[in-house]
Amino acid sequence: MGMTFADKVSSVRIILIPVFVSLLIYSKTFPVLRIVALGVFILAVLSDFFDGLVARIKKEKSDLGQIIDPLADKLLLTTAFITLYLLHFNIYLWVVFIVVSRDMVILLGFTILHFLKIDVVIAPSIWGKLTTFFQMFTVIWALSGIPFYFFISFLAVFFTLISGINYFIRGVKAINGKTDNSNS
Repeated sequence: MGMTFADKVSSVRIILIPVFVSLLIYSKTFPVLRIVALGVFILAVLSDFFDGLVARIKKEKSDLGQIIDPLADKLLLTTAFITLYLLHFNIYLWVVFIVVSRDMVILLGFTILHFLKIDVVIAPSIWGKLTTFFQMFTVIWALSGIPFYFFISFLAVFFTLISGINYFIRGVKAINGKTDNSNS
């Protein structure tokens, strides 16, 4: 089976990443590009919502979609956080460190499970969804320059840590032979 429409929407999100980064880089010289970068990021965020909606409505659940959708989110958010920090936008290093570290630990965990020949269902949990939402909101907030950024960053970090712990527990259960990879 070829790519579903939802898979194509997720692919567009990946394609938008270098566009977003380029706009941020050039926004230092041409400040109006910051608004364009914000628009591109919001388009990418909406594509995340849209691809999930399309997949549910059309009942187009694919193996590729189960990999490419979360991968697109991780690439978009990790790149956004690192780029915003390196270009001296309003983002804290400790926030970037926690966001990137969690994703690296998750990737390492799935790699270990793969090499141990342990199948783990990659099912999003409510914690993962809240994490993605607040991380996306943090990037939008940082680009918008709206006050109370610390509070939004704190929520993103809080849910990032909770979801990281949740993924860790799911991995340990899988290693211990438990098959409970539910969304608890």
